[in-house]
Amino acid sequence: MVHQSASPAPALPADLPIADVLGLSRNPAFDPTRLRGDEFAELAQASRNRMLANALIIAFVASAFAPLIGLLIVGPWAALQAFILYKSRQTDLLLVDPVARTGAAQLERRQNLNAIAGALCWVGALLAFPWLAGGAQATMLVLIVLVLMVSSTFVFSTSPLSVILYIGIMGLGAALSLAVAGEWHAMGAAILFTISSLVATIQVRSIFLKARLAEAAVTEKEAVVSLLLREFEENEADWLWEVDPARRLRSVSPRFAFALGRAQSDVEGKPLLEMIAGQSWASGQFPPSLHDLAERLKNRENFSNMLVQVSILGEERWWELSGTPMRDEQGRFTGFRGVGSDVTEQRKSSEKIAYLARYDTLTQLPNRLQLTEALGEALRYAVQWRTRCALLMVDLDRFKSINDSLGHMTGDKLLAQVSARLQSLMGENQLCGRLGGDEFAIVIRDASTPGVIGSLATRVIERLSEPYQVDHHTLYVGASVGSAEGPRDGASVEEMMRNADLALYRAKDSGGGEHCRFEPELHASAEERRQLEVALRKALGRDEMVLHYQPVVDARSEKVVSFEALVRWNSTEHGFVSPGKFIPLAEDTRLIVPIGKWVMRKACEEARNWPEDVKVNVNVSPEQLLEPDFHAEVVEALAVTGLKPERLEIEVTESIFLRDASVARNALEQVMALGCSVALDDFGTGYSSLGYLRKLRFSTIKVDRTFVQGAAQGSAESLAIINAVVAMAKSLNMTTTAEGVETGEEAELIRNLGCDKIQGFYFGRPMTSADASGLFRQLRERRA
Repeated sequence: MVHQSASPAPALPADLPIADVLGLSRNPAFDPTRLRGDEFAELAQASRNRMLANALIIAFVASAFAPLIGLLIVGPWAALQAFILYKSRQTDLLLVDPVARTGAAQLERRQNLNAIAGALCWVGALLAFPWLAGGAQATMLVLIVLVLMVSSTFVFSTSPLSVILYIGIMGLGAALSLAVAGEWHAMGAAILFTISSLVATIQVRSIFLKARLAEAAVTEKEAVVSLLLREFEENEADWLWEVDPARRLRSVSPRFAFALGRAQSDVEGKPLLEMIAGQSWASGQFPPSLHDLAERLKNRENFSNMLVQVSILGEERWWELSGTPMRDEQGRFTGFRGVGSDVTEQRKSSEKIAYLARYDTLTQLPNRLQLTEALGEALRYAVQWRTRCALLMVDLDRFKSINDSLGHMTGDKLLAQVSARLQSLMGENQLCGRLGGDEFAIVIRDASTPGVIGSLATRVIERLSEPYQVDHHTLYVGASVGSAEGPRDGASVEEMMRNADLALYRAKDSGGGEHCRFEPELHASAEERRQLEVALRKALGRDEMVLHYQPVVDARSEKVVSFEALVRWNSTEHGFVSPGKFIPLAEDTRLIVPIGKWVMRKACEEARNWPEDVKVNVNVSPEQLLEPDFHAEVVEALAVTGLKPERLEIEVTESIFLRDASVARNALEQVMALGCSVALDDFGTGYSSLGYLRKLRFSTIKVDRTFVQGAAQGSAESLAIINAVVAMAKSLNMTTTAEGVETGEEAELIRNLGCDKIQGFYFGRPMTSADASGLFRQLRERRA
């Protein structure tokens, strides 16, 4: 808006500081140049008059004292005074000159010096002339000096300090001359007169400044009003309108005619409602806002900022109208007059903002705000009518891996298809929306029908688990659903969402693709998880972590070739905590990074006590591997412990390649460059791809225990998978390790299938570091 650029009018202070009055503070609000800009044109004439008056007084004094003390004394004094007057005149002319006005501080100093010089000349005359004249004309000279002091009080100088200096010096001079003459009472009177003159000068200056500030405030306010009026005049969206008592247009302005899309002559005298109703004029089917306008005009009521839907040449527009009924001197109604503006664009913007506030821009589904409003309304309905409502929270399974591997553009397109499928499943009294990311929610207003929640959850899981076609990719994601029933599972929106989220977490924790209902014990489970997280954050500092080692043996000789380091947690608060419980928690909270760093160093340190031909296998999580300084952590662990790089084998799972394959590959290549080996763990259970094996030279492929147990039970699929993995590994010069071997028969089977190494309870359970070292001592004693 134009009026925003106008500076605010200066406030008028009740008391002005003396420093501001005298111009000592350099406060821009009291800048004499700014406040006296309109007087510069008159300053030249005022300066000339002041110089002539002073010249007459000087001539008078010279004529009075020349016969008494001689022209040789009075002449130089008069000449010096004339020179000072000339310099003062020159300074005033510089102030008038707009080019020289920039040096205000220097001109003020000149004025002060001129005032001091003039005052000292008069003081010199006061002391010298009467003394040389034998006391003659002394009273006359004192009176002249006092007159000069009084007249200076009312001179509105642009440098008030010079007036103060002028009066002060001359007052002191008058008092001193009277003291020399022994006129002590007169001297006191002169001092009092000087003080009064100084105070009067300051008061006059304060009144002057306040008057100028008030004038500046009025001027700036007038400027603001002018700008506002000009803005209204120039704004083509605003117009004035007027109708007669029959509601026919009159005095139509060009701007109003333009808004109507017609010429002035075509609309003059036509009914206002006919001009803005469009085709609905004939049928009488007006929009509600037009009906409201017609009623106000009929009842002769004031209205302000009324939004009216109009039709101009077949185009729907929105106007904002204000109107006031007019009456003549006799009080008779003469029509309406008002202002209006076309606010169509503003309304579209407002509607868009309102839409964006309640809908998700990617999926066009209701967003969290609208979902919470709908859930709140459903809860109130359920309480009022003693029925039930429900909230289902839906989270996509495996969506993150697609987003990370194929990019966010593909992920967004997939979410759009998911939202379309969800929308197609909605029935009466059901609303689905997106909470954010890959999380959706469904509000069921009336869930009193038995099985409606479970049935809808099942259909959602089945429908969302069907394949998707996105950018020539066939994608598969699943869905997990958690539900809460209101008001049984929550009397507020917050409770319902928290409890449905707990149920969703249980469904995800069960492996995904499940529907879990909220149960009260889930609160206890969530609280246990929270307490476990708190304790886990303190575990390393309390030295509660310990490593156990499970042997890996050569399939032929059954000689121990390595140990896999397995972390165990014996909490002082929770006792022994299963790895299956705290490892996922550590990964969710990223505590796996410091824990993994500790495991790396501790495993290398304890492996130093084993024979040189025995390796240590350390599991590395994706969170740890993707850290920028992972390579430096490995180097540091090897350097501090002194373990040879070829004795360290890093174990990773295929999931590391689903987040950031290039970063994971670079990190592992750096580790392999040190001389360490890398094993691919749990091959065949995840997103197995030969591309991983082609891009990165693994030393070992570990066959998961599920295939080993399946082969032992005669599963043809498991036998075929193990045979394929062994053949592929040999062709790529990689070794294979079979996990989970628990019996001699399984060990013999795996050996016959061609696996190079075996790991399982049959050859040894996870043991402490001391037991692992003792195992080698027993072997040495046996050999001896």
